[in-house]
Amino acid sequence: MQYYLKKNFRPASLAYKVLSDYPTRPGKGIRPALCLAAAASVGGDYNKAIDTGAAIELLHNAFLIKDDIVDQSLYRRGDLTLNRKYGLALAANAGDAVKILSMSPLIDNLGSIGVQKSLQVILEIQEMARRSVEGQIMELTYVKQNRTDLKPRDYFRLCENKTCWYTVITPVRTGLIIGSEHATPEQLDTFTRFGLNIGLAFQITDDTLNLTASQKLYGKEIKGDILEGKRTLILIHLLNSCTSHERKRIRRILKTPRDNKTDSDVAYVEELMQKYYSIEYAEKIALSLAIKAERILLDECDWMTEKRWKQFFLDQTSYIIKRKK
Repeated sequence: MQYYLKKNFRPASLAYKVLSDYPTRPGKGIRPALCLAAAASVGGDYNKAIDTGAAIELLHNAFLIKDDIVDQSLYRRGDLTLNRKYGLALAANAGDAVKILSMSPLIDNLGSIGVQKSLQVILEIQEMARRSVEGQIMELTYVKQNRTDLKPRDYFRLCENKTCWYTVITPVRTGLIIGSEHATPEQLDTFTRFGLNIGLAFQITDDTLNLTASQKLYGKEIKGDILEGKRTLILIHLLNSCTSHERKRIRRILKTPRDNKTDSDVAYVEELMQKYYSIEYAEKIALSLAIKAERILLDECDWMTEKRWKQFFLDQTSYIIKRKK
C-alpha cells in the first residue's frame, strides 16, 4: 500500500499525509493475509497475490473512511477518525482517492498473473464492492426507519453482503484463483460457504467487542453501536426478548440522534442486554458458525495441498471469536 501511495502522491504532500493515515495505522490485516494464504494453500506462489491483497486492503480502508463519516465515529485503530482529524471535506475526498488507488495494483496483476486471471480477480472484486454497498444501504435503512421488528435472518442477510464478502469470501476466492492452475466451481463454492460462516462469526464478535472490550485494545469507540443505533444481532435478540414497555423505550432511544443520546440512555439499553443475556446469545451463535467453518475446512478441502496453510485457516476460525480487538 505504501508503494502505491508513494508512487501516486508526493510523500511530503498533504494528500499523501491524509490518504496514508488509515493504511499506516496498526490493523489486523486479515483480508490480505487470507488472500495470500488461499493462494499458497493450493501450492501457488503467494507473492503473486500481494497486489490483489493490497487492492483489497486499500478498498477496506476506503470503506472505513466512509463508514466513519456516515456513523460520525470518533476513533479508529486507536486514533481520531479521519473526519475528526482533518474535517469532513478532506476525509470524504480521501475515501474516494483511496478507492480509486486500489485499481493500480489490480492493473499490475496483468504482469504477474496474466490477462485471464486478472479479469477474474477484477470481476470478483466488482461483485464484492456491489454487495458491500448493498449491505451498507440495508444497514443505514434499518437505522433510518428505526426498525424494531427484525429477526436474526435479517442480520445475517445484511452481514453476508456488508461483511462476509469483503472480509473473507472475496479474499479467499481471489487467492484461490491466483494460486491454482484452474479454480473449479466446487472449490470456489466451498470457500464461499467457509467465508460466509467465518465472516458472520467475525462480525458478531466485532459487535460483542464493541460492548465488552477495552477501548485501548479495541481501538474504536466502546458502545458506539448503541449510539449509532446499529441493528446488531445483540440488539435484535434484545428487541425480540424484552417486554413491550421496554421495547417502546428502546425504540425511543434508538430514534434519538447520536449527539442527543445520554449516558443513561446507553446504560439502559446495555443493562437490558445483560438482563436478557443477549451478548451471551450472540457469542454462542458466533461459536457455532466458527465450528461450521472449521468442519467445511476439515471435510471438504482435501484440495488444499499445503497442510501448513490449511492449518492457518483452521487457526483463523479460533482467532476470529477469541480476539480482543
